[in-house]
Amino acid sequence: MIERLLANLDTLLLYLFAACAFVSAALMIVLAQPMRVALALISTMVFLGGIYGLLGVHFIAAFQVLIYVGAVMVFMVYAIMLLDVRDPAYQRRYSRYLVPGILAGVAFFAALAWGLAREFADVAEGGPAAGGAFGIQQFAAAFLNEYWLHFELTSVLLVAAVVAALAVINVSRRDRG
Repeated sequence: MIERLLANLDTLLLYLFAACAFVSAALMIVLAQPMRVALALISTMVFLGGIYGLLGVHFIAAFQVLIYVGAVMVFMVYAIMLLDVRDPAYQRRYSRYLVPGILAGVAFFAALAWGLAREFADVAEGGPAAGGAFGIQQFAAAFLNEYWLHFELTSVLLVAAVVAALAVINVSRRDRG
């Protein structure tokens, strides 16, 4: 009984961290001020580290927090400090993607609530728990065996995005004179 309760607690924490990561990612789209966007990105990466910890890949969770949050985000915050904050585009509090972001968030939380209701209805009926067909352990094994390269390629994509942002900043500064 305790093992089943702990499996449900892991699943509940996984859903909570996923929801928080989604909200933080949505804030990155919706917010217009670069420093607030960076803070939302930091919180997204911390929640992803929590998800990796729940999946049992503590090594990747530690690297997520230490390298991505600690090192990459320091670099990105430094790049943000190079931006011209007197630009009127940064004076708005929210971007034009506020309404689509809210709609996507509502759709996500409706799907999350439906999934949680189904999960706990199955557990109450004695059906499969978190170790069942779509459990955390199976996802962690598949992630480490098949998708680790995709995870690392994502870090390369982040570095390319920072380089592209710096190139855009330099082009816009040259155009202004």
